[in-house]
Amino acid sequence: MSRSAHEQWTAQQVPDQSGRTAVITGANTGIGFETALVLARQGAHVVLAVRDTARGAQAKERLAAAVPGARITVQSLDLSSLRSVRAAAEALGAAGLRIDLLINNAGIMYAKQLRRTADGFELHFGTNHLGHFALTGLLLERMLEVPGSRIVTVSSMGHRQGGPMDLGDVNWTDRPYNPTAAYAHSKRANVMFTYALQRRLAQRAATIAVAAHPGGADTGGSRRTTADRSRMGRALFAGLVRPLLIQSPDRGAWPILRAASDPAVEGGQYYGPGGFLQSKGHPKAVTSNAQSCDEAAQHRLWQISQELTGVRFPV
Repeated sequence: MSRSAHEQWTAQQVPDQSGRTAVITGANTGIGFETALVLARQGAHVVLAVRDTARGAQAKERLAAAVPGARITVQSLDLSSLRSVRAAAEALGAAGLRIDLLINNAGIMYAKQLRRTADGFELHFGTNHLGHFALTGLLLERMLEVPGSRIVTVSSMGHRQGGPMDLGDVNWTDRPYNPTAAYAHSKRANVMFTYALQRRLAQRAATIAVAAHPGGADTGGSRRTTADRSRMGRALFAGLVRPLLIQSPDRGAWPILRAASDPAVEGGQYYGPGGFLQSKGHPKAVTSNAQSCDEAAQHRLWQISQELTGVRFPV
């Protein structure tokens, strides 16, 4: 592939996925659905791991209509409940699946009030990070010996916001709640988890861990945050910001798809749009903020995550 073609990567460059199984969390809508659609078109068996199985069934119907003959499975998974995470991992194990791709995509954004998961964790941290940490650890044994297997964890441009992450109070019990910071820190944790996991995988496994973010994708979460603006703010956003910084969900899926499928991708990389402020454009390897690259902070987060979830990794 020429350098120019490499820099202009699109979903059309996803290689054949026949015989491969991809588990995608939050795949019933948004960039998760678009990721599932492309992988199904390329021949993958796609598992839609979703909290609302009725909506998952609707997504399955849409995928089947778009890709006749596609192999699609719906798996119940509520990332805000460790019991549900364990049940989903057990169900996937009982199905005897060889997992080639685990795409940790699902997440929540900007809960206005402090809310907690079924296990008492702050909702963003518990769902976006701890749920995926536990799911990955519970499924990893089914991936370690699979050639070309990958774990792709979806972060956000927002991981740079919110100031330093307080690893002594990840559940917001001793300080005033800040929804922007809570979301940002959960997304920073996604990147830190990827870097720490890759160091462990590099010791013995065929599997690699990669992070990605969709840029300014036009998803339900981004539309809800726009709706919270003032009338003038919404008008300015629609007229000035949206054309410059927002791209469609299918293009928002490109960095995830590249991280999941491009043979040139290396473990520990982070992919995002290559355009202005990483908001839109063709995906490329990008950098994350300073705290996310701090190995001591990554190690501390790993220890905290193990303690809170009770999940130990086989690497």
